[in-house]
Order: sequence, then structure tokens, then C-alpha cells
Amino acid sequence: MAAPARPSPTEASPTETCPGVVSRHIVRWRDGHSAPADDFVSEERPIAMTYNGRAFAVMMATPHDLEDFALGFSLSEGLIRDPVQLQSVEVRELLEGTQLAMTVHADAHGAHLDDEDDRLLPGRSGCGICGTRQLESAVRQPGAVHGDVGLTHTALQSALAELQQRQPMNAATGAVHAAAWAQADGGIVLVREDVGRHNALDKLIGALHRAGLDPAAGFALVTSRASYEMATKAASAGITVLAAISAPTALAIELARSAGLTLVGFARPGSHNIYTHPERLHA
Repeated sequence: MAAPARPSPTEASPTETCPGVVSRHIVRWRDGHSAPADDFVSEERPIAMTYNGRAFAVMMATPHDLEDFALGFSLSEGLIRDPVQLQSVEVRELLEGTQLAMTVHADAHGAHLDDEDDRLLPGRSGCGICGTRQLESAVRQPGAVHGDVGLTHTALQSALAELQQRQPMNAATGAVHAAAWAQADGGIVLVREDVGRHNALDKLIGALHRAGLDPAAGFALVTSRASYEMATKAASAGITVLAAISAPTALAIELARSAGLTLVGFARPGSHNIYTHPERLHA
């Protein structure tokens, strides 16, 4: 589920386009009449992730904020333990798609990929584990999160309301998810968008580290359901509170509980459900 709702086509104009959004000619049928028109749609492109010259995965993603994506994906997939291990990222535009050619430190897992165990297959924009070959890799238990951030219900609701105004790609296309990081008072600091909810969160994680922000000092808000891989990525990044505008899954709840992550679902205007560790939210 992506928010906010897309504006009507009559409200859109070429000046509202942004990176990740393209215009296409269409035929619009309305009230019994057809007419040519231009429509804004989100970009979706294969993004090949390579480490020290070795292929790891191909993700379908919006080709924007790719340096953030490279860092966040590398961290959340366990290919590096620390941002400093990602030594360089080269964005290569190819006929078939975009390649993120990353160089990582020799001590990083990404420098020693194993054909038998590591993900070496395409990942779709809506899938968080496509290409994972082992069950142990499919369901990864994140380490315990540490953070004493305290939020008010009002702060969470404030961030939710602000996020509706901070999604230019979705406002133009109605087709992308957003992941935001807000301070404890509810003020949004960073927003990243992508056609894939996992990609949006990876981009946000990368942006947090590149900006030198402490993930545990605020909270994350995503315009999607809270599936287990979203909970895993958040906890692995050190985020202590993850709020989703849609439902969590049972596995996400169990992973969040064991990792110490506060998981909030159905975050909507005027209401939200707290599934784990409610002590971090108060009146």
C-alpha cells in the first residue's frame, strides 16, 4: 500500500516530474470518451549488484538514490558489517539495465561470495528473498537492537501526516513505496522512494549512514505492510521502532519481539496498533 493517493491526471503537469518518474503517451477513456494524453509513470529497471567484480543479485528498482541503495543493501544483506567496508560504488549504465559495481574491503563477506550459499539470482521489486538458496539465509535472525528512544503517539501521527506530503514520485505516479526516518518528536528528516518496499527501506538505511545519523535516535515509517524481511532489515540497521501503514505478518511480529524491535502496524490517521515492545510509545 502506497501513500498518499495519486492526484488526478488534470492536476499533474510536466513541472511536477522528478527523478524516477517518466512521461508516456496514453489514450485516456473517461465518461464514455477517449482522448490522447500524457501520463506519469514510475521507472523500474534491473539493478545489478556486483561485489569486487562478482555478481550477487539483480534487483528490480527505481534507478534513483542508487548510492544510498548500494550502501543500505550491502548492510542489510550482511555483505558488509560497517559502512567503511564499502570502499567505492560505480554506477554503470548498460543497455540491459544499471550495474552498481561495488568494491568492498577484503574482510567483508561481499569479498568472498560463495556460489553455493549466496544469492546469485534475480530479485523482483516485490520480493525480499528472491534468489536465496538456503533456508537459513531466507529467514535471518537479526541481532538485538539497543536504544531507549521514547515516542509519543502524537509524534508518530505527526510523522504519518507529514509523510503524505513528502512523496513526490508517488504523488506523480501512484506506484511507489516510501520509507522515512523521523526524529523522536515526529519531524521527518529523510525519505526515500522506490517501486519495491524493501528497496525503499534499503535506500533509507544507506541514507541514514551516509548522513551520519543514529538510526536508534528516531523511528522508521514505511508505506507498506511489515513483512518479516522489513523487520529484519530495520533491526539489522539498528532501528528500534518500525511503523508500517499496513499489516504486519506473524513472522515479522516474532522476529521483532525477539530482536527488541518495536513494531507498529496499521498506522493510519488517528490510530495505530503496537504489536511488540509497546514501552517505547507513550501518551
